[in-house]
Amino acid sequence: MPKTKLQNIIFTLLMALVMVYALICYNISLDKGGLSNEVFLLAFHELIIMWPIAVVLELFVVEKLAQKLAFQVIATESAEPFFIILAISAVTVCLMCPMMSLIATILFKNLGSEIIAAWFQTTVMNFPMALFWQIFFAGPIVRFVFGRLFRKQLAEEIE
Repeated sequence: MPKTKLQNIIFTLLMALVMVYALICYNISLDKGGLSNEVFLLAFHELIIMWPIAVVLELFVVEKLAQKLAFQVIATESAEPFFIILAISAVTVCLMCPMMSLIATILFKNLGSEIIAAWFQTTVMNFPMALFWQIFFAGPIVRFVFGRLFRKQLAEEIE
């Protein structure tokens, strides 16, 4: 979807914001035993730390690797754009979820010698939510907003 480096950075900023905020809310609600209005405010404290980390990981580590791995599974020449987006999104979650779960575990769980077990548990708990949220909500919402932000530039490229 993004065609230029600036567009890619903006797309990544938006996607990371939506994904990280949702997963932080999810993890806080797990810790508190349920979702409450307070969770949405508490999430902002972690967001200022985790959002930049997610952006850096995506731009410099995950983006190219996710595309490479997705294109090994799906033939880009014959595949519908929907399936290409779906494959890249799924692989991105497969890569980002364990990395972000490790960082969150280290920063917010204070577990000492149980860090590996806590990381695995956090990853296993986060992965279904991250994949579901990415495929059904964050991905479509961010692509819609991005398309509106860059409507003119994207239309010019098609012509």
